Amino acid sequence: MPVFAVSTAKGPDWDYARGTREQRCWQEHADFADRLVERGVILIGGPIASDDVEDIALLAVEAPDEDAARAIFDPDPWTVHGVFRIKDVRAWSLWLDGRSRSAREGAGGAASAKRSGLADR
Repeated sequence: MPVFAVSTAKGPDWDYARGTREQRCWQEHADFADRLVERGVILIGGPIASDDVEDIALLAVEAPDEDAARAIFDPDPWTVHGVFRIKDVRAWSLWLDGRSRSAREGAGGAASAKRSGLADR
C-alpha cells in the first residue's frame, strides 16, 4: 500500500492560550489517532519542530491514494472542530524502514530509545 507524508497545522479554532494537550477535544483526538495506529494506517508520527508556528505534526500514513490519505482525518475530532487541518500530503517512497528491525529486537529497541532520550519526546 502507498505511504504518504501528512503534515498537520493549526486550524481556525486552535486556542493559542493553551498547549497541545490542553486543546479542545484532545482526548478524543488522541483516541482517534491511537485507533489509526492500531489499524496500521498511521505508521509513525508526532509533533515536529518548524520555523512555521502553525505546524503541528508529521505522520507517515498508509492509504490507497492522496485523496484517501486526506479523507482519513475527516472524522478526527480536531478536524471536525477546526482545531487542526491537513496542511500537506505527499507521496513517500520508504526506502529505509527500521520498523521490522525493531520488532525483531523486541523490548531491546524500547530500552535503546529510553536510554537515548527518544522515548521522552
